[in-house]
Amino acid sequence: MAFIDANRSDFGVEPICRVLQVAASTYYAVKARPPSLRAQRDEVMTTALVELWQDNYRVYGARKLWKAARRAGHDVGRDQVARLMRAAGIEGVRRTKRVRTTRPAPADARHPDLVGRDFTATAPNQLWVTDLTYVPTWSGVAYVCFIVDAYSRMIVGWRVAAHMRTQMVLDAIEMARWSRGTRLPGLRCHSDAGSQFTSMRYGERLAEIGAVPSIGSIADSYDNALAETVNGYYKAELIRGPARTGPWKTVADVELATLGWVHWHNTTRLHGYLNDQPPAEFEAMFYAANTSSNELAEIK
Repeated sequence: MAFIDANRSDFGVEPICRVLQVAASTYYAVKARPPSLRAQRDEVMTTALVELWQDNYRVYGARKLWKAARRAGHDVGRDQVARLMRAAGIEGVRRTKRVRTTRPAPADARHPDLVGRDFTATAPNQLWVTDLTYVPTWSGVAYVCFIVDAYSRMIVGWRVAAHMRTQMVLDAIEMARWSRGTRLPGLRCHSDAGSQFTSMRYGERLAEIGAVPSIGSIADSYDNALAETVNGYYKAELIRGPARTGPWKTVADVELATLGWVHWHNTTRLHGYLNDQPPAEFEAMFYAANTSSNELAEIK
């Protein structure tokens, strides 16, 4: 049917049907037939899925779009979502390789590695990870720093700047301190061996909130894998993502877009590591469970 529809204006229905050895009456009967219940449901569901896909930076593949649809109240299966995505011509984003931006300072005294590639935590504010990445713009390079809580994958601090000096990392720490608290004893903040993270000012700023720096080995991406993962999907979803409208023109444009992406990342984006929950929801469940446990303990 689709082939005849696409070529009928050029050749006519009857000549095409003769070549295909299909009765023209069959074609007209199919065209006059009302759409099936499945086709009607697919049309409604496709509209809903495309809207969900667009609302999430057009980055979700079949699995996450299925999860998002279920959370939105749609009774739909994963295979059905994959089929409708193919029919609608939409797909998930693909990540690319990372380019190193921090400059190792092998001659400087460095803090020890307190993580050992174990990026797990049992509560918020036990382990943060941080790293830098960059975004080329028409007016120069924008450097981006994220600080991520390993427990919930929440981005607790971030900064976009036209330079990659230590000050931008300190600004990100200030944001994290504002959002998480001024005293966080027992917190480890892990990074690579970039000069920004081996500086004295960086260690002093962490000490002010009761945190201790942790630094991985030089030229080993696995030692800061979690932070680099966040940088990777930030680039794939926002900077090179399908929702962008064109080249990045200024550092301010990157900063404004990053603001919106971080809010979506923390409050809406589904994370497979968190059983397909957003970080804010995951942390809220943690605090609710601990509050209930404390209340029960007081009653006893």
